[in-house]
Amino acid sequence: MDLIIKNGTIVTAKDTYAADVGIKDGKVVLIGKVLRHSDAEIVDASGKLILPGAIDSNTHLGMPLNNIQAADDCASGTCAAACGGTTTIFDYVIQQPGESMMETIRKRNDLFEKGSYIDYSFNVSLTNVTPEILKEFKEAVDFGVNQFKIFMIYSKEHLMTDDGTFVKAMILAKELGARMAVHAENPYIINMHTEEFLAEGKGHPWYHYQSRQEYVETEAVKRAVYWATSFNTPLYIPHLACKEGLDEISRARNEGYDILAETCPHYLYFTNEVYKYEGAQNYVCSPPIKGPESQDALWDGIKRGDISIVATDHSPFQSHEKAAGLEDYTKIPNGVMGIENMYPYMLSEANKGRLSFNKVVEVCSSNPAHLFGCAPQKGTIAIGSDADLVVYDPEKTFVVKPEKMHSNVDHTIWDGVEFSGYPIKTFSRGKLIYDNEKFVGEKGWGQFLKRNPLY
Repeated sequence: MDLIIKNGTIVTAKDTYAADVGIKDGKVVLIGKVLRHSDAEIVDASGKLILPGAIDSNTHLGMPLNNIQAADDCASGTCAAACGGTTTIFDYVIQQPGESMMETIRKRNDLFEKGSYIDYSFNVSLTNVTPEILKEFKEAVDFGVNQFKIFMIYSKEHLMTDDGTFVKAMILAKELGARMAVHAENPYIINMHTEEFLAEGKGHPWYHYQSRQEYVETEAVKRAVYWATSFNTPLYIPHLACKEGLDEISRARNEGYDILAETCPHYLYFTNEVYKYEGAQNYVCSPPIKGPESQDALWDGIKRGDISIVATDHSPFQSHEKAAGLEDYTKIPNGVMGIENMYPYMLSEANKGRLSFNKVVEVCSSNPAHLFGCAPQKGTIAIGSDADLVVYDPEKTFVVKPEKMHSNVDHTIWDGVEFSGYPIKTFSRGKLIYDNEKFVGEKGWGQFLKRNPLY
């Protein structure tokens, strides 16, 4: 064995038990009590938890938006991820004008192959779903990409997909072993509110929320779920933020339909009150952060299993870029940070007793691996799985500050938030990449993760 992590408590989605973990050639090869090997490096995890690394299945590293792009590229983003205990990401590739989908995927893969510190895979955001793009679905699935996303919004930006094309894509994706995802908000109500607010001089970030209140997301979620259940196709709702949308998803799931929901840490910690105060622009994202009733419902959805995944939708922009829309919220680039904060926040909530550590591993690691077709290689601690491991100290207190973060962005919405417990070591395929608040990773270490067809 190359490495033995000793004296810790292993936590998976299903089990919690004391054992050592033996690692060789990047894989878990032995789990047991009092492991010994004369040549192995020893890491003492006494009093600590040993967890599978998190999988962030919704990131937008280096995402272009108008004339700017998200602050974190694949290098800084995956560095920050590793420092928060995330060992795999699924980054959204945005279909580029004039390129085939596969050209866009391969260009993105070339960037990550050179720059990623952790393992990665891709989902695809489709912005122009032509018959030619639909023909590429099979090649993408063969390549290892098994989720495609369309937008029900951004009509003025010409990114929106009509319902008929959406249904065609869902049916085809199912036939090929893939799943469609949808950004669910109603564009016509957003546009109506926005025109009214700006005409009245109401451009403060508070009106970003007012233009996209709960009903704006709820109607679109209900419509998307209706089409999926009518045609009996799988569906994935990312960044779910509202109670009534979750109610619809829960109803469909109770009837046996394959509808999956994801929510994000910022919806679980903050409420729409953040849009009223100084710095409100930094919280502008879409869908926006909702009210306390929705927040409570999201937590309940996690506990009962109707929200299957927690991911970040990480797409931060610099403070001066966000501030450009202080008087006109439509000019604020949408997106917030979370790639370094997701696992620490969720584990902190478990440490405080809000939910179990097993549930956190389930929604942040094992479910993404299983539901995206890369289990048991990822998402668990088992013989033969990748040694993507986090040593977590439940006694460590950590207060988030921008200078402590490893992202390229110059601020954080998590500034001043105190976590109870914190990751102290992160291993990617057995390689130590984060050690007691110090990043020690290697650029280009990350490997493309080919995901299997889902059906």
